[in-house]
Amino acid sequence: MTENSRPADLFSAPSGRLRTVVLAAGCFWCLDSIARRLIGVHSVRSVYTGGSGPANYQAVCTGSTGHAEAVEITFDPEQLPAEVLYQVFFSTHDPTSLNRQGHDVGTQYRSAMFFSSAVEREEFQEAITAAQQHYDKPIVTTLEALGPVFEAEAEHQDFHTRRPDVGYCHFIIDPKISYLRRHWAQWLRENQSSSVTGHLRPGLGR
Repeated sequence: MTENSRPADLFSAPSGRLRTVVLAAGCFWCLDSIARRLIGVHSVRSVYTGGSGPANYQAVCTGSTGHAEAVEITFDPEQLPAEVLYQVFFSTHDPTSLNRQGHDVGTQYRSAMFFSSAVEREEFQEAITAAQQHYDKPIVTTLEALGPVFEAEAEHQDFHTRRPDVGYCHFIIDPKISYLRRHWAQWLRENQSSSVTGHLRPGLGR
């Protein structure tokens, strides 16, 4: 694996200064697919982080390395406000489920936000606090200092687009994309001809 390597830009040129955040929401195939559909997203890659030692899929799947399957998202805040990205993040997985998303069980599937500065940590905490009002159970999303990031194997990048025939994509990811289209349509690249004012959509939910 190549630590902290950067991919070529995937989407259109940015209009302003870019930001990069690393988030974990269970299997990285899901958030990878979701993030690629949002306007203002410049690049996306599935990664491993939050553990010790070099990471690869086989090792991380044992749950013994401490790494999480995560997604590194580089975006233009002028086109996609960070608050919107965080709301999408919380509303497209279950942040109240500890070390589990559906049938994916283990610390590698934890809900987590990896901060790179004290300011970002505070921002993430505010996002968690804002999201909590939409859930009866406590949110268990962890705040973790961002350490070494290892790019996942090529077959895991943009998996949903390349392998829509796989059962996991059909039964797990497709419903998330349908939810995204119903509730976050104004922020989707496929609808970018629509007016985006920068105001947040009210509420979360599945």
